[in-house]
Amino acid sequence: MKPPFRADQVGSLLRPRELAEARAKFKKHELSSGDLKSLEDGCIREAIRKQESVGLQAVTDGEMRRDWWHLDFMTQLDGVTAIVNPGPKFGGTEEQPPIPSVTGKVGCSKPIMVQDFAFLKQNAGQTAKFTIPSPTMLHLRGGRSSISKQVYPDLAEFWADTAAAYRKAIRHLADAGCTYLQLDDVSFSYLCDPKIRETARKNGDDPAKLPRTYADAVSEALRDRPAGMTVTMHTCRGNFKSSWVASGGYETVAEAMFSSGVDAFFMEFDDQRSGGFEPLRYLPKDKKVVLGLVTTKVGKLESRDELKKRIDDAARFVPLENLCLSPQCGFSSTHHGNSLSADEQWRKLERVVEVAREVWR
Repeated sequence: MKPPFRADQVGSLLRPRELAEARAKFKKHELSSGDLKSLEDGCIREAIRKQESVGLQAVTDGEMRRDWWHLDFMTQLDGVTAIVNPGPKFGGTEEQPPIPSVTGKVGCSKPIMVQDFAFLKQNAGQTAKFTIPSPTMLHLRGGRSSISKQVYPDLAEFWADTAAAYRKAIRHLADAGCTYLQLDDVSFSYLCDPKIRETARKNGDDPAKLPRTYADAVSEALRDRPAGMTVTMHTCRGNFKSSWVASGGYETVAEAMFSSGVDAFFMEFDDQRSGGFEPLRYLPKDKKVVLGLVTTKVGKLESRDELKKRIDDAARFVPLENLCLSPQCGFSSTHHGNSLSADEQWRKLERVVEVAREVWR
């Protein structure tokens, strides 16, 4: 079976304590980059072993070399820096993730994270899955106000440069052997929330037009994508230390999102913040949806019967053969991690595999 698999995952995993401590020492110049990399290598090998032992057919590096799910990649693009987030905040935490800002011409003058992928592929016995932020993430949080008007007086040029940069970055990964790539994209699900749409207006954008703009941006980034590469999109409403930013169902964005040039959609459906399954009726017949029914925000384990019932509910709108199962997000979108234990994390991934085997035989 081509990916996505019946039992799949979003990507990030909790960082072991020794890795978190080592990274803190590295930032204080108390540990060399070589020593940090050696520890990261060991933690990634162990994460691969555990993913394969629970039965996952797609394994990731857990994003263990990253501080942030998006910024570590995007700030390696030409013309992109990180700034303090002035917009809607995550609740329940004073610390807030930075956001990207475009201060120069966007480009990809060098391979990005290719060595990270190569290490994963070299050590994986199953399909090596790699995750990068969607091109839309250069725009969403700051909108027009975070993109230099001196550099880009016309946003059409910004989107053209961004798509070209992503095509280069994706080609570099493909040349290294990547056949399963995921674009992490919170833009569509954020725009389900009235307060995010209002922020978009304040940033100088029309929130009613943004879903189409974002879908076109993804499609252009994937134009002429390498043959044999499966590309999926993951969308959620924020995942930072078990907190979130947005709420609201997919109804207003589903048609545009489903027109993006990806093969499947990892969609958050772990609680009422995501709304019902009705927007799935817009899914094209040749696409798949990976239902994010298992939450990564708390440790309580979902029951098999509960998950099966929800899969049945979704199958009223999408044929069962076009559905898969996963957690609703990663377990550690940033280096901080969510509020659950490593044992709870692995048990949830085991539950995804168990239920998928029972539902799809």
